[in-house]
Amino acid sequence: MGLSGFAGLGFQIVWTQQFGVWLGHEIVAVLAIVAAFFGGLALGAHLLGRRIAASRHPARWYAGCEVTIGLWGVVLAAIQAPAGQWLASLTGTEPSTPWQWCVAFLGPLILLLPSTAAMGATLPALERVTGRMREEGFAIGALYAANTAGAVAGVLGCTFVLVPAMGLTNTALACACANFLCAILTLTFASVRTAGQALPADDSLAESRDSAHPRLGLTLFATGLLGIGFEVLVVRVVSQIAEDTVYTFAILLAVYLLGTALGAALYHRTVIRLQRFPDARGGLLAGLSAACLVSTLILRAGDMLHSVAATALGHGMSSGLLSEAIVSLAAFGLPTVLMGALFSHLCVEARAAGMRFGTAIALNTAGGAIAPPVFGVLLVPAAGPGLALAAVAGGYLALGAVRTGLRWPVVAGAFGLAAVAWAGGPIAFVDAPPGSRIVSYKDGVMASVSVVEDESGVARLRIDNREQEGTNASFAADARMAYLPLLLHPAPTRALFLGLGTGVTTAAAAEDPTLKVDVVELVPEVIDASAFFTSTLVPEGGHLHARVIPADARRFVRTAAVRYDVVVADLFHPARSGSGALYTTEHFTAVRARLADDGLFCQWLPLHQLDIGTLRSIVRSFQVAFPEARALLATGSLDTPVIGLVGRARPGPFHLNDVMDRASGFALAGQAARVGLPDAYAVLGTMIAGPSSLARFADRAPLNTDDRPVVAHSAPRITYAPESTPRERLAKVLEALRVAPVDVLGQPGDEREARFQDALARYWRARDRFIAVGMNVRPTPDPAAMLAQVGQPLLAIVTQSPEFRPAYDPLLNIAAALATADAPRARDLLEALSRANPAREDARALLARIAGPHAGTASP
Repeated sequence: MGLSGFAGLGFQIVWTQQFGVWLGHEIVAVLAIVAAFFGGLALGAHLLGRRIAASRHPARWYAGCEVTIGLWGVVLAAIQAPAGQWLASLTGTEPSTPWQWCVAFLGPLILLLPSTAAMGATLPALERVTGRMREEGFAIGALYAANTAGAVAGVLGCTFVLVPAMGLTNTALACACANFLCAILTLTFASVRTAGQALPADDSLAESRDSAHPRLGLTLFATGLLGIGFEVLVVRVVSQIAEDTVYTFAILLAVYLLGTALGAALYHRTVIRLQRFPDARGGLLAGLSAACLVSTLILRAGDMLHSVAATALGHGMSSGLLSEAIVSLAAFGLPTVLMGALFSHLCVEARAAGMRFGTAIALNTAGGAIAPPVFGVLLVPAAGPGLALAAVAGGYLALGAVRTGLRWPVVAGAFGLAAVAWAGGPIAFVDAPPGSRIVSYKDGVMASVSVVEDESGVARLRIDNREQEGTNASFAADARMAYLPLLLHPAPTRALFLGLGTGVTTAAAAEDPTLKVDVVELVPEVIDASAFFTSTLVPEGGHLHARVIPADARRFVRTAAVRYDVVVADLFHPARSGSGALYTTEHFTAVRARLADDGLFCQWLPLHQLDIGTLRSIVRSFQVAFPEARALLATGSLDTPVIGLVGRARPGPFHLNDVMDRASGFALAGQAARVGLPDAYAVLGTMIAGPSSLARFADRAPLNTDDRPVVAHSAPRITYAPESTPRERLAKVLEALRVAPVDVLGQPGDEREARFQDALARYWRARDRFIAVGMNVRPTPDPAAMLAQVGQPLLAIVTQSPEFRPAYDPLLNIAAALATADAPRARDLLEALSRANPAREDARALLARIAGPHAGTASP
C-alpha cells in the first residue's frame, strides 16, 4: 500500500512537470494532469469495477493493474519527447482559445489513460481484498495510513530528492519499479493468506443496482466536482501568496492528501457513533460548507499569515517552505478533513444501498475530472477566485438541502454565502504603497495581472503580485535590450521577441520601419496590461507596430514556419511557474533552428534573480546549442544587473565594419544614442566574455534539460533565502569572466582594426573600473558631496578611455549642478574633463556658458 501510494503520486509529480514543459505553464499542467488523472480513474473504476466485483481473484486484478501502471509509465518515459512534439504540433502555432484548451485537456487524458484507468481499477480490487481482511479482523486503517504516507512521500520525495538528483525519466522508472514490486508483494501476500484458494465472488455487488439511487449518485459526482474545484482554487490563490516555485505545488498537494486521509481515518474510528445520527451526510455537507467559507476568509488574509510565519521562522529556504506549508494547512486543513470523512460516509451509504464500490469511485472521480476546466478555466477568469470559492461553499450547502429536503433555507443560505464573498471583494493581492493607485487588475487562468502607479507616476507591472516584469521608469534599460541584439546583426529585417512584459522592449524595436516584429506572450492579461506602458511609444490613436501572438514561446519556436534574423528572449524569472523550461538545451536548440542563416539569438538573464550556480547551468546549456556564444552586460545597473547570452547561427567573430556601419546607419540611431549606444564602442563595449571564458565559467555545471530541470529546482534557493546581493553577484561574475578583442572581432585585418581593438580593450577596462567605483558610492543629492566621492576616479576612467561615455556624462551633470552654487569648482571640473577627453565639445560648451556674462556668483 505504501509503495502504491508512492508510485501513483510520484507519477503525478513527474507528469505535471513534463506536461508543464509541453503546455507552457505550470498552472495549465496542474489543471490538465488533475483532469486526466481523475478522468482515467473514473473510466477504469467504471469499466472494470463490475468484472472485479465478480472475480474470485481480486488480488490478481490488483497486481495486473499495478503492472499495467508501471509498464505504461515506462512507455511514457521513452516517448516523452515525441509525445511533447505531437502535442505542440496538434495545438499549432496560433491556436484559437477553445482548441488550445481542448488539446491541453484531451492530450494528457489520452496519453495517460492506460496508467490512470489501471489506477482507477485498483480501487475496487483493493476494496475486495481489504473487505475480506476486514472480516478477518485485520487492521485496515493501518493499510490506508500506509497508502497515504506513501503518497505524501511520493509527492515530497520526488519533488525534493529524486527529480533533482535523477531527472524525470529515471524518477518515472523508479515509480514503475515500485508498481512492479507492488504486484509481486500482492500476489505473494494473497497466496500466503488464501493458501492458493480463490475468494468467492461478491455476488451482491456484481449484481448491484447502481442506478437505483440517483440522488446518491448525484451527490458522489457533485462532491467530486466541488472537492477538486476547491483544490484548484486554493492552489490558484496560494500562488499569489507563496513564491510559486516547483516546491509550492508539492507542499499544497501533500497537505491536501494528509487532510483527506485524516478525515477518512477519523470517520472510520467514529463510524459507529455517526450512525446514531439520523442524517450524518447532511451534517457533513453543512459542516463542509462552513469550513470552505472559513477557508475563504483565511485566504483573504493569506498574505498576512505568510508574512507573519516567515518573520517568526526567520531566514532560510527551509523557513520559507515551512511558511508556505503553514498557509497551505490553514487553507486546506479543516475542509480536506471533512472531505475525507464525507467521501468515506458516501462509500458506506453506497455499499448499504447495493451500489458497487467501482461505481461510487467512478461517479466521484468523474466529477473531479471536470472540475479543472469548470473552475480553473471558466470560473476564475469570469468571476474571480473569491466568488468561485463561495460557489463551492454554496454547492455543498445546496447538496445538504437536497438531502434534508430543507431547500429554501439552504438555498437562501447559498445566496447569502455568495453575497458575503461578493461584499468582501475579489481575493486579490496587490502591493500598493500609500499614495499609489491600482490602474488595472485582472484574474486570468494562469495568473493575476495588475498595474500599480505610485504617487510619483512610476507604474509597475505585477504578475501574481510580483514585480518581475518591469516599470515605466526603466525605459532606457528595456530599450537597450532591444537595440543591442539589433545592432549586433548587420541587416535584420524580421525579429521575434519571446515574452512581452511591459512591451517597451518590443515597442522600441518596432519603431524601426525596416523591421517586421513578432512578439509571443503566454499570459493574455499581460498583453492587455502592456498597453499602459507602451502608450508613450505609440502615436495617439495608433497601435503597437508589432504582431502580438498569444502563445507559449517554446511551442511557437518549435512549430512556426518563419525564420528570423534576430530572436530576443525576455527576462524570465527562473524560479517561477515553469520558466526554467525556457532555459533548457532543447529550447535553445529549437531557437537556433528558427534562426535565418545569419541569424542571432540573445537570451537576457536577470542576475538579480539568479544565483551563480544556476547561472552556470544556464550558460552551459546555452553553449550546447551555441558553442561560440558570447556574453554581454545590458546596463550598468548594480541592483538589477542583466546579462545577455548571444549566439549566432553562423559561427565566427563579429565583423568590425558591419558593426560600425550598422551603428551609424541604424534607423533608430538617435534613440539608441539617447540610451547610451551612440557608436560601435558602446555596442561592443557591452561584451564581458568570449566563448572560451564562458566555457571555463560553466565547466562541469549540470545541464538544464527537459528531462533534468536543474534550473526549476535550484533557482528557488535564492528566491527563498538570498545569500548575496545582486551587486555582489555581478562583481563575482565579472571577476570570473574575461574578454579579449580577438574573442569578439577575431584577428585584426589592418592597422585601423588593430587600433580599434586596442581602444576597445581600454574601454572594457574602464567599464570594469567604473562598475567597481559604483559599488562603493553612497548616492546623495548634494553635487559637491558626489564630486568628492567620484570626481577623481571618474576623471581617471575618462583619461584611460575617452570613448567610455558613462564616466564622462555624470561629471558633466555634476558640473552643471555646481554651476550656480560653486562656479569655480564647476569650471575646474570642466577644464579637467576637457583635458581628459579633448575630442568631446560638451565640457567646453558648458564652460563657455558658465564663464558668460550671466554666470552665477561663485562661492568660496
